[in-house]
Amino acid sequence: MGGVGEGGPESDTARQRVIEKATHLFASLGYDGTPVQMIADAAGLDIDTVTDLVGGKRELYLTVMRRHYLATQAMFNTAFTEFTPDRAGVLLVVDRFLDFYTDHPEVPELWIHRWLSDAADITGLEGLYLKPLRDSVKQAFRRAAGPGADVDMTLETIIWCVRGFVVGGMVSASGEVHGPANVEYLRRFRTYLHQLVTRSLALNE
Repeated sequence: MGGVGEGGPESDTARQRVIEKATHLFASLGYDGTPVQMIADAAGLDIDTVTDLVGGKRELYLTVMRRHYLATQAMFNTAFTEFTPDRAGVLLVVDRFLDFYTDHPEVPELWIHRWLSDAADITGLEGLYLKPLRDSVKQAFRRAAGPGADVDMTLETIIWCVRGFVVGGMVSASGEVHGPANVEYLRRFRTYLHQLVTRSLALNE
């Protein structure tokens, strides 16, 4: 394992490799369960080089969380350009959210670790990253929701369900666990999610 010179394409490539390896380790083991040495080993670098490239473990974690916040924000922004204030528009946003988490399971894994008090000394990320996204979705959904619909609780339920399905999957009648990699279970979950959202927000069929 060796160092990487400062600046230039080689340094940028190494930095991205460190961030990607750290993302997968934080998502799998949590922030508290991932020593810097493990990240350095996974990236094929020494600790001093990792520190030079991305800072300490705290700075690296903050970089990982902000990176995924920006990716999630970009996904929603794209969905909102196609949004219409009706059932079709709401389900489009819900589908994009499900697809994004299915393609990037490390994102819900990172947030679930925080549910379990991982990185408890790094506070404020929910208010900084989750709240703005939720507020933008709520604003859009309120334009489509029917009378008496609780948009706040419905959105939280969507998030809980999608995170749980993507990370934990569903237990079949035979006791096997199937997640989004199983096409049939993904189809079933999506169908159920559409029903849940349609009924909870009192959307016209």
